[in-house]
Amino acid sequence: MIDRGSPEGLGPSTTGDGTNFALFSSVAERVELCLFDPSGNQTSSHDLPDCTDGVWHGFLPGCETGQRYGYRVHGPYDPARGLRCNSQKLLVDPYARRLHGGFQWSDRVFDSNTEDSAGDIPFSVVTDVGTPCDERKPRIPWGETIFYECNVRAYTMQHAGIEELHRGKFSGFSNKKIVEYIKALGITSVELMPVYAFADEQHLVDQNLRNLWGYNPISFFAPMPRYANKDADLELRDMVRTFHDAGLEVILDVAYNHTAEGGALGPSISFRGIDNLTYYRTPPYAPGEYINDTGCGNTLNVEHPRVRQLVVESLAYFSEVLGVDGFRFDLATILGRRDHGFSKGHPLLLDISNDPRLAETKLVAEPWDPGPGGYQLGNFPPRWAEWNDVYRDGVREFWRGDLGKSGVLARRIHGSADIFEASGRGPDASVNFVTAHDGFTLRDTVSYVHRHNEANGEDNRDGHSSNYSSNFGIEGDTDDEAINRQRRRQRLNLLATLMMSQGTPMVLAGDEFGNSQNGNNNAYAQDNETGWLDWSGLESDPQFTEQVRELVWLRREIPLLRLQQFVHGELELPDGLVRVDWINQEGDTKQGAEWAHSRAFTKVITRVHKDESESKIAILINAHDHDAQMRLSRTGVKNDWRVVFCSAAEGFDLNGGRTVTVPEQSIALLVAE
Repeated sequence: MIDRGSPEGLGPSTTGDGTNFALFSSVAERVELCLFDPSGNQTSSHDLPDCTDGVWHGFLPGCETGQRYGYRVHGPYDPARGLRCNSQKLLVDPYARRLHGGFQWSDRVFDSNTEDSAGDIPFSVVTDVGTPCDERKPRIPWGETIFYECNVRAYTMQHAGIEELHRGKFSGFSNKKIVEYIKALGITSVELMPVYAFADEQHLVDQNLRNLWGYNPISFFAPMPRYANKDADLELRDMVRTFHDAGLEVILDVAYNHTAEGGALGPSISFRGIDNLTYYRTPPYAPGEYINDTGCGNTLNVEHPRVRQLVVESLAYFSEVLGVDGFRFDLATILGRRDHGFSKGHPLLLDISNDPRLAETKLVAEPWDPGPGGYQLGNFPPRWAEWNDVYRDGVREFWRGDLGKSGVLARRIHGSADIFEASGRGPDASVNFVTAHDGFTLRDTVSYVHRHNEANGEDNRDGHSSNYSSNFGIEGDTDDEAINRQRRRQRLNLLATLMMSQGTPMVLAGDEFGNSQNGNNNAYAQDNETGWLDWSGLESDPQFTEQVRELVWLRREIPLLRLQQFVHGELELPDGLVRVDWINQEGDTKQGAEWAHSRAFTKVITRVHKDESESKIAILINAHDHDAQMRLSRTGVKNDWRVVFCSAAEGFDLNGGRTVTVPEQSIALLVAE
């Protein structure tokens, strides 16, 4: 017999005597808790006996961890009015910490029929809520952070050092060889594409394709069962602990903007059948339709306090119990969108920023979505960093040879003060990247002009059409040695620019050894060799990976490459001052009119300490197709300079310290002794 239980703590909460279940639904007339055995057979059902402020709750004695269950919500069904209760649909508990099985497409999953959907919907599983992780987190300061964007499955499927059983799994990603490789690369923080449970879109399944990226969630608590050999929540926790033991952070990419239930004709998996109008935004006079600011069919209704509670509790669970160190928010403008538009003072953004359980986490916004007024780069509140696509595009344009982009490049390597300084944030707020999962890989950026997404089954219409890329004469792979040398140097130029820029760098996994997706710039549907990392690049050009490693470690070892404040001219600091000089080829201060046509310039950063000692670096950039003679000052080089990096294999010459020869299409870093 089920008891009244408690409305406190949504989801399943175990005690020594049984489990308390609590589910919010403002429209339910009755909530049925259904239990299932390991074979998937329903063994019993229990009506939750009480409802308190919209929370249906009950305590089931003897119910232990590992029990599989789901809900059936009895209530009004009138889709035109936005009411979607259908008791024949088994529903995932939004607060379940573990799921068993995956979502299967069939006619039964749609609420327009009276067929029982059990068997096609994942089972929720009773687990302990969990106690906060007790190990010490790395707590990498923002100024030292270097992100490395990975996909758990894509990263591990073709790695020779991982046993078949663990490929594509959390256990494979935490393999000793993987962790040691990332650590040696100099990365501080792995950023994982979505790891909580998601569904494959129907149009992909119809084409025998599968979602690789994971931006189609069915749960905001339960990790993806596909990524585990047994219990995904425990295996994710073990993986995070392994990275912490190595001194590395784990950042999760989260998508609190839509769910896999899609638009009005989509399946009923969880939120839709529980309380459709609470969880999703609908037009004011058309409750049967969905606002689609995400481009995915529906938009989460973060205006509702129960939805905001769900988001914050999910974040707190991943941070406190599973131990993750931060979050990157997909289509984050949704989190701040009100009926009148985006607001950095939105209650959800404030809740996330101010919740004490999230006080030490890193918060990174993807500051755009497809909705009206959806582009909000630079407009997120304090504590938040933002993906800077303006950085990506400006750096690509400059190095591919676009005219008039020197000034743009200077602003980007200076930390994008024009975007972030007005909000009171420093350079760290700009997450700089030249590639990400969404778009070409680095190798493809210098090998393709056009996207080649035919394998996605959308007639090559999907993915970005403007990639600011170049193939340097031939589309795709080539045996032309001259073109391959140029492509290699441009890859190095792009990564060197990234590591020498003020801000927080992010590297796409695989770019350090030349991973390619054969020109597919939207490989979300390519859970195959196209989307998986091809580790053979480590063997074909090991020197390139070493050069990338050198760049990463130079950034970590040279504080002047990662200033915490924007510096315009000179900036007085408690322990001295910092000065930034922009110098033309003749050694003079660069003038405004010069930026429109110049292709070569130098940035010098000087730190004068209280004891009058100096630290100084010079970043020399030459995008001409010929060597450039460049002075570091009108009177010549006054310091004993040391060349610590140059993207050109040869040709750089200090010439005795007066006029420096910088090879064509190259970037160099000098340190004053």
